[in-house]
Amino acid sequence: MNDSLQQLVKNWLIKAGNDLKIGQDEMQTAEPTTDMVCYHMQQCVEKCLKAFLVSHQKPFRRTHDIAELIEQCKKIDSTFDTLYQNQTDSLTIYGVEIRYPDDFYMPTREEADSSIQIALFAKEFISAKLL
Repeated sequence: MNDSLQQLVKNWLIKAGNDLKIGQDEMQTAEPTTDMVCYHMQQCVEKCLKAFLVSHQKPFRRTHDIAELIEQCKKIDSTFDTLYQNQTDSLTIYGVEIRYPDDFYMPTREEADSSIQIALFAKEFISAKLL
């Protein structure tokens, strides 16, 4: 991997880490904004998956669909199927729908905690593939 490509992958992972940190920090407050925690966990995973695709110089369309991105990654490495077992694709709903008041939904604290665990697993799994 050339230096500029390596830096781009690193930048994707920095942004993903920032999303993870925001969600984790927010959960430490007395009344966390669970919708935003879940949104940032979806963003974390999306960016990690895109980092992997970038590292393999595979183009991807502009999407928030985690399953679509996992499928693209599986074409490179079949072990990405593991992310389905961890329900990583369940975070997709937090990428768009939850951000707008049209279909108002507020995740529970338990859902937000679960989304963090899912994102942590996915980030560690994908990061290990990039070392």
